[in-house]
Amino acid sequence: MAGSVDSKKTEWTPESEDEPSSSGQLSTEQHGHQSRPHSNTTSPHSSKNSKNSVPKRKKLSTEEYVQGILAKDRTILSRAITLVESNSAKHATMAQEVLTHLLPKTGKSIRIGITGVPGVGKSTFIEALGGYLCDQGHRVAVLAVDPSSTLSKGSILGDKTRMNELSRRAEAFIRPSPSSGTLGGVAQKTRETMLLCEAYGFDVIFIETVGVGQSEVTVRSMVDFFLLLMLSGAGDELQGIKKGIVELADALLINKADGDNKSKALRACREYANALHYLTPATEGWKPSAYTCSAVTQEGIDRIWKIITQFMEQTQESGIFQKRRDEQAIHWMHSMIREYLQVRFYQHPAIQKKIPSIEQQMLDGTITPAFAFQTLIALFEEQAGDLDLSKLNA
Repeated sequence: MAGSVDSKKTEWTPESEDEPSSSGQLSTEQHGHQSRPHSNTTSPHSSKNSKNSVPKRKKLSTEEYVQGILAKDRTILSRAITLVESNSAKHATMAQEVLTHLLPKTGKSIRIGITGVPGVGKSTFIEALGGYLCDQGHRVAVLAVDPSSTLSKGSILGDKTRMNELSRRAEAFIRPSPSSGTLGGVAQKTRETMLLCEAYGFDVIFIETVGVGQSEVTVRSMVDFFLLLMLSGAGDELQGIKKGIVELADALLINKADGDNKSKALRACREYANALHYLTPATEGWKPSAYTCSAVTQEGIDRIWKIITQFMEQTQESGIFQKRRDEQAIHWMHSMIREYLQVRFYQHPAIQKKIPSIEQQMLDGTITPAFAFQTLIALFEEQAGDLDLSKLNA
């Protein structure tokens, strides 16, 4: 059914075609202990139109975006991310120009995916590990993907509140963005945002996913190291182990191993470590294992970072690291092709007009889903003709 796909837009579109503006997102990005608002230019006629009208910001050129990011201007980085998240054709074209210019400056970070069920303490763990890395001289970016409402497309975007201490660090950058219903809870433009952060100079990129049981393959296809956070005593040790997700992980981490829960966490860790021997490793040549930590007491935080650095050294030496990066680039291209074709199909006027009657015939039992599919595809091919590449960014 077409109801699972937004037939008009897959993400938000800015109100103005001239300058992208965030939809439901925070208006500022924190830098150290101060919040840096976007610069504004006031239209001379704004007071005449409305007393409460918001002044428009100065439009930036491709060169200004590029130079601003390379100069580590955090406000411009935030605006560049908003640019790549836009669904406007004009913004998409400029975003690709910006990314193309910045591409030589990307690829030098460690990309870490972190997932786990709600309540496992992902944000608390990232804040603890991120703070530790900042103390070690690293620059950390957190791309926290919040769950979007399937009805309103809105999201809570509360990761800055949950990572209050880390968001105050000058060496850290936290960007919450709505998942927009993307499979695996990953925002559709997270890959582009990751490149912008790398060009800016962040050498550790965390991608925190929703972790609500959807496919985490999307996360695996974007990162170097995939960390699965688990809880002890949740009833899923061994018997209920989520094999599909666990097989994607390079390490399992039992969080909240403190206080009265520490002994349970250690027991769960041993059971998971034993179970991992029977699973196929996610990364060739690397044997995943289970560990414990407490994001609250900081115990085990330094050890998990040592595991990640060992992983990086081993995979870079064996060539697996670069091989995975190359495969991810190819996967990225194909995923964009699939997204484009799907959007173009559902946005075609003839398809939008035909779908309601086709769905009703299916509900009436007069046609099969396969016949409905064939009918719609035939109509699309007849009406659409050859692919119009000029609409690629539409």
